[in-house]
Amino acid sequence: MKQIFPFTILLLLLSVIGVSCSREKPRYVIGVSQCSEDIWREKQNAELRMDTYFQDGVELRFAAAYDSDERQIQQIDSLVKTGIDLLIVAPNQIQTISPAIDRTYDSGIPVIVFERKTNSQKFSAFIGADNYEMGRQMGEYIVARLNHQGHVLVVKGLEGSSPAIERLKGFMDVVSQWPDIHVVDSLQGDWTEQTAYKHVKQWRAEHPAQPIDLIFGLNDRTAIGARKALQERGERLPLFCGIDGLPGKDGGIQLVRDSILDASYIYPTRGDELLQLAVDILDGKPYQKETRLMSAIVTHDNANVLLMQSEEMMHQANRLDELHKKADTYLQQLDTQRTITLMAFGIIALLIIAIVLFYRYHIDKLTLRRERVVNTLWNMKPEDIQPATPTAADEHTTATEAAPTAAEPSAPAQSPQATEDTSAESPQEEPSPTTSLFISRFREVVEARLEDSELSIEDLAADMNLSRVQLYRKVKAITGSTPVELLRTARLKRAYQLLITTDKSISEVAYLVGFTAPSYFTKCFKEEYGQLPGDIRG
Repeated sequence: MKQIFPFTILLLLLSVIGVSCSREKPRYVIGVSQCSEDIWREKQNAELRMDTYFQDGVELRFAAAYDSDERQIQQIDSLVKTGIDLLIVAPNQIQTISPAIDRTYDSGIPVIVFERKTNSQKFSAFIGADNYEMGRQMGEYIVARLNHQGHVLVVKGLEGSSPAIERLKGFMDVVSQWPDIHVVDSLQGDWTEQTAYKHVKQWRAEHPAQPIDLIFGLNDRTAIGARKALQERGERLPLFCGIDGLPGKDGGIQLVRDSILDASYIYPTRGDELLQLAVDILDGKPYQKETRLMSAIVTHDNANVLLMQSEEMMHQANRLDELHKKADTYLQQLDTQRTITLMAFGIIALLIIAIVLFYRYHIDKLTLRRERVVNTLWNMKPEDIQPATPTAADEHTTATEAAPTAAEPSAPAQSPQATEDTSAESPQEEPSPTTSLFISRFREVVEARLEDSELSIEDLAADMNLSRVQLYRKVKAITGSTPVELLRTARLKRAYQLLITTDKSISEVAYLVGFTAPSYFTKCFKEEYGQLPGDIRG
């Protein structure tokens, strides 16, 4: 046995070095090629990043072409060379970007085209809203808003891009049916406020007497650029309509509410749905070749309600992002601590040998104790009951199964020596009929309320007609575990049965047994059974 100890120590040191110095390789690397950089795409990129919090092991690599075909082609080729598993791309123009997309697809990398189309069929899936329908519905709104007669100036989007082509066609198919609606001109834009401002200012200088009742920008920024151009001249302003309907400060919804725009049309970003589609493709799950996102027109009648809803969603998203950043900070600090620990190993080698010897001596006792804690109450017999002394920290634990945050990390586990000493010093409570009755009653109370995610120790104590402290001390003294530990064990056992006997999803099972976060449920399940919830279904 003495010959084994040096080898064991070597393995221990190597494992610590591996844990401290290596970083977990991402499960999937996804490249995102944006044709430009604007507030719409910033919102979508933020949603993509946010959804990685719920997709384990996904790394995103972003590139923005700033409306340059050549730059986007180079960026796509560069992303492929870095070793991505899937490409998400919004082509700058229909034809020019297709060769780069084709090369990616032919190399065996799945491609998702979103928001803008390509003239090639070499892509795995397309996701986006119906731009033709947007233009058509805005056309119907404008015709009705002008009482079927008036003069309209159109500011188009980037030439050659599918949204610009389809939105204009939808609009013109409607207004061409009304002879008293006159489209006085269609100015070429490129989706930017600056270009729209420049072209409208120049056009107005050349046509000062031309009446204009409404300016339709094929996105909100072009409509705002046109408005600034006319406002600068000091003339009476017509109505302005756009498309995008973004939430937040200076977004289309707020502009409609404040009567700067008369109407807009929400063009959904849905970065969460986009990333879920990408992961489904990489996981080999069924998916739709084409997905149309739902959208809606924004007017004075609904702008205020839509803005309130969107602001609340953005507020919650920001809170989640802050929480995740705190978690990252905590993990970085933990990684630093591990590095420092690794450096100290060279100095305290003799102490490591002592710890290894001590650990080997006590490992069997600790294993048996762990099994006793896990299976307490639901699998134990009266003769198995082991007492334990409650601690002040445990008495303030709640029973709600919510994932711990970075600001509130779990307390470090007791050392093996401390665990054994506590057990040794605890008084032995002899099993009795009263004890068995208490165990049965507590089991009934817990099982009756497993689905209640808000369940606390106070609730359990009330059901048992005891105070919180009384319940805690009684359960701890009899079982050696806290009420919260027993509740979690019961929930995980119920979850296990649901997973093997029903076809409910993992999220549904998590909520059914009282967990408030499927990710935390998965973590606890893995710790309890040594495998993920989905693995037990084969």
